[in-house]
Amino acid sequence: MVWPENPAASVLVLAALGMLFLYAARKPMHSLIQSLGRTAMGPLRLGARWLNGAADRMAHRNRAVLLAHGRQETETRIEREFERIGELVTRELQGYPTLQRKLLDEITRVEEDYRKCGEVPPAPPEWVEAVTAMGNVKGSNEMVQRVLEEIQRSVKAIHDKAITEYRKAYESRHRILEGFMPFWRSLDKTLGRVDRNIGSLHSSAASVDAQMQKYEQIVAGNDKAESMLTVSAFTQFAIAALVLAVAAGGAFINFKLIALPMSEMVGAGDYITASLRTSEVAALVIILVEASMGLFLLEALRITHLFPRIANLNDRMRHRILWIALTLLVTLAGVEAALALMRDMLIADKQALLQTLATAPQAAVTDGWVGRIPTAGQMLLGFMLPFALAFIAIPLESLIHSGRTVGGVLAASLVRIAAFALRLAGNAARHASRVLVNLYDVAIVIPLLVERLVVEMPRRAAAPEVDEAERTHA
Repeated sequence: MVWPENPAASVLVLAALGMLFLYAARKPMHSLIQSLGRTAMGPLRLGARWLNGAADRMAHRNRAVLLAHGRQETETRIEREFERIGELVTRELQGYPTLQRKLLDEITRVEEDYRKCGEVPPAPPEWVEAVTAMGNVKGSNEMVQRVLEEIQRSVKAIHDKAITEYRKAYESRHRILEGFMPFWRSLDKTLGRVDRNIGSLHSSAASVDAQMQKYEQIVAGNDKAESMLTVSAFTQFAIAALVLAVAAGGAFINFKLIALPMSEMVGAGDYITASLRTSEVAALVIILVEASMGLFLLEALRITHLFPRIANLNDRMRHRILWIALTLLVTLAGVEAALALMRDMLIADKQALLQTLATAPQAAVTDGWVGRIPTAGQMLLGFMLPFALAFIAIPLESLIHSGRTVGGVLAASLVRIAAFALRLAGNAARHASRVLVNLYDVAIVIPLLVERLVVEMPRRAAAPEVDEAERTHA
């Protein structure tokens, strides 16, 4: 304190001296603050620019990977459609020319028989007219009349016989036509099957056209194809994650089924760590081995393609791997069913021991078929869950392939967010330097006001002279 007995005056004097010192250092301090702002803003903007470039490179790589994967999937689908069309043509339409010739021959035969059935009856012979003329003769001779009546009866009998034979011929032709009815039904069924095959072929061709259009868009690399593939990748990722979550639940149930009986096999008191039992690790290893066998089985069947080396093996070696994986999977499923039965027996023994040690009498355990339902259910679960876990490779492959796209998009988005944050921090540093400059001027506002008054005094003094000169000139 300048005057210890008067702190207020001392503070005022020190403030005045400090204000004068700050006023004297105004320009260097302004330069220092602005330099600090530029120093902080430059690296931040440079980092934001670099992050934007990295995000653009990541987006470019993601686009290339996405289009390549989409092109591969589309090529596979087109190949499958062509194989299906080839199988359809080979299986259903290879005998169509022979069938067509057979149909034409049979149709020709039916038409000929139909024409025969439609023949016009022959005209009556000429002597019939002569007899008719004789019958119209009016005579009184009884002999002539009797002869004519006899001729009339003979002609009528001959006519009736001809009509009967003619009707029999028609009936035989009708029976021939009736015999062709099964053929017509078979013909209609065959033509219906051919029509369905042609319709299936047409739908397959339409599907191939759609896939080819999609393939052309992917090869062209337009934004529509990229957006479609990105949405498809996110959808597959979500579905695969959901299926894997369900499979994880099944694996947890499977773990609970075999963890207890495994403790009897490897020792209930063995611990790998303070809280991790050896039986739990053994049960987990069995579940992982079952999933691995299922993976190898699907790879050998060429359903999944996580290990291209297995798919590239010759058929003989691939079939060996298939049967080995299937045998091990069935064996492990049987082991799990036995462990599930052992678990039920251990639980039953424990309950019996508790009932023996209890002071109060307990209800008797049901020994009928109702009491065996939980045991059968546990054994069935123990046998079926390994086969269910074997198919985990399909959603896993989908998750891996779609996760590349999803992870790339999310990583690029995070990098862009970081670049935006750095750019925002750079702008904040620049504006903060301006705010500090203004705050510095606020701290020395009194010397600045004095400076302004001193600067404006000559200007104010010169203003009346200027006005007087203007009036004189006017």
